Amino acid sequence: MSVVTITKDNFEKEVLKADKPVLLDFWAAWCGPCRMVSPILDEIARENAGIKIGKINVDEQMELASAFRIMSIPTMAVVKNGKITQTTVGVRPKSEILKLLA
Repeated sequence: MSVVTITKDNFEKEVLKADKPVLLDFWAAWCGPCRMVSPILDEIARENAGIKIGKINVDEQMELASAFRIMSIPTMAVVKNGKITQTTVGVRPKSEILKLLA
């Protein structure tokens, strides 16, 4: 599955009503560590059809960043059945990101 851009307009449909776990990546274009995480998430999305990966640009989606109380980026949050089950901040290797989804 490909990576989905999440906005306040599609958040409910793509995240809250998703029929599979969603890994949200809070990022910004100017963030070096965010650019390091992005190819890892692309790879996870390609290899795991049972997971949805959503990217939220904190500069463009300030309401969502505020709702999730994002203080540092990259922040990743796993949402299952509309509830946050895991969060992590900073660059993580693929193996740790996959553990969040287990």
